Amino acid sequence: MIPLVFVHGFMGGSAQWDGQVAALAGVPVIALDLPGYGKNAHLEACRDIVDFAHWALDELERQNVARFHLLGHSMGGMIAQEMAALAPDRIVRLVLYGTGGQGILPGRFETIETSKSRVATDGVRNTARRIAATWFLDCEQAPGFEACAAIAQMAGKQSLLAGLDAMNRWDGEARLHDIIAQTLVIWGDRDRTYPWPQVQKLWQAIPNTSLAVIPNCAHVPHLESPDVFNAILKGFVTKA
Repeated sequence: MIPLVFVHGFMGGSAQWDGQVAALAGVPVIALDLPGYGKNAHLEACRDIVDFAHWALDELERQNVARFHLLGHSMGGMIAQEMAALAPDRIVRLVLYGTGGQGILPGRFETIETSKSRVATDGVRNTARRIAATWFLDCEQAPGFEACAAIAQMAGKQSLLAGLDAMNRWDGEARLHDIIAQTLVIWGDRDRTYPWPQVQKLWQAIPNTSLAVIPNCAHVPHLESPDVFNAILKGFVTKA
């Protein structure tokens, strides 16, 4: 069976997909830890989105994974778009989740430059927890917040700054029409990081795409509304 590859977002890690691994019984799952984050926090983070994409493709080759379904979340969605451009024949189905086609993140809860400056003034731990709180509709009171914040805090200062710079420099909108994989866009309707216009652009510009909007969720519906998210995801990849 074709495996499903998860690419996490900024300050994420493979552990955040544990609930999906359990729910997708029968579907082989590969959850990556990007350099600088999660279990690979000891590695230096890439400074460009395309470099993350090359790293992910090389890692899958090392694991002898030739063809795969691909899910990219947030910054991981940018990386997934680059992977689709670099290796279109390897990706069977593509899920772009809580992401957009521009890295400057217009409409984000704060600018990239503000986040960078607060890394210096507030420190890595406080910045990681503060940003992770915005991913949940109920912020720090959300049941999944502490586990998610613990993953975010694994990233060091270099990883935070490199990731923010990589996103800020990236723009993939011009290549959206070239994506050939059957694509699903998933979005929480209360997302503070990617407002609707970015998501709408993905939905309308990618040739073979469908849209799933999960209500009353922010940036991490897979943690806020896992049953709905898992049903949508499993239905999409098992139809291939």
